[in-house]
Amino acid sequence: KFMNNFQLHGKTTIKSLGKNYNFSQITTRKGLIKMEIKKHLKITGNSNISWKDAIVKAVEETSKTIDYLSDVTILEQRAKIQGDKIIEYFVDLDISFSVDLERKNNQ
Repeated sequence: KFMNNFQLHGKTTIKSLGKNYNFSQITTRKGLIKMEIKKHLKITGNSNISWKDAIVKAVEETSKTIDYLSDVTILEQRAKIQGDKIIEYFVDLDISFSVDLERKNNQ
């Protein structure tokens, strides 16, 4: 089969159609031992307290609808200023999650 001829060690990110997929697998001559696929979401969190609070809230909200969250990368931080004070904090995050390869398609 195709996967028996394909060897990839460590972690590799493949970009396809504007989406990132991370693959980790170990192969032997007998075939595939392990494969993990990760998808990435770009989200924006906000808070009127701090950047840290914006990150924590964004991860908490994302975890309510997405299973198997695994990593978060802070892409950008910015803030809204009124007068001489910061009134709102914004963070752009790259959140990745593992795809459940055992999930059955119920269609």
